[in-house]
Amino acid sequence: MTEQLAGKIALITGASRGIGQAITEALHLHGATVVPVARPSDDFDALCERLGGRCIPYKGDATSNDLLDYIDAMERLDILINNVGTNVPKPMKAVDDATLDLMLDLNVRTTYRLSRHGTGRMSQGGRVVNITSQMGHVGSANRTVYCMTKHAIEGLTKAMAVELAPQGIRVNSVAPTFVETPMTAPMLADPDFSDFVQRMIPLGHVANTMDVARAVLYLCGEGGNMITGHSLLVDGGWTAQ
Repeated sequence: MTEQLAGKIALITGASRGIGQAITEALHLHGATVVPVARPSDDFDALCERLGGRCIPYKGDATSNDLLDYIDAMERLDILINNVGTNVPKPMKAVDDATLDLMLDLNVRTTYRLSRHGTGRMSQGGRVVNITSQMGHVGSANRTVYCMTKHAIEGLTKAMAVELAPQGIRVNSVAPTFVETPMTAPMLADPDFSDFVQRMIPLGHVANTMDVARAVLYLCGEGGNMITGHSLLVDGGWTAQ
């Protein structure tokens, strides 16, 4: 453990489990005061209890105007992790408008709105990390909407990085391959799909949540001082082929 983030305030969406939980724990471990955001759940309560001090939980919907008001009222914000998102894998012809709107709202609109308000509370040295996906760099069957939303956030990352650089705010993304999480568990439980994924990853295995959290920690710490507008792929080589 280091104290490289001591004195920093970090807000993390989708913090109750999976990647968001691992990021929250990593930033806290390295000295940050964390503001985990998630809807009420036993998982969220357990996370906050484990963290104890330097944890200011926000129980609520990341898509809400209430969270924007909460951010606007913060004295400052040093780190924003846009992690909340979802995926509903379906063939393109089977995607109804309700599914389309759900994913656009949660994966794109929410990230934009939180970034707009969050960066308004940042000063020199602020960091934004958007959790995207390898699917923000490639295409995949049955994931047309997911790929579209993640490509959108990769574009947003670059545009924000350019616009906010004069303010000293660094904006990057972390783009994982398939990660062992509650969301991916049903997909990876299918032997055929699991075999396909492992064949596509040259390292031969899926990622774990700490693989992603360590990448985020790097970008939020001193290692990320000269990095902005970058997408850090944590994909085991998937997109190198």
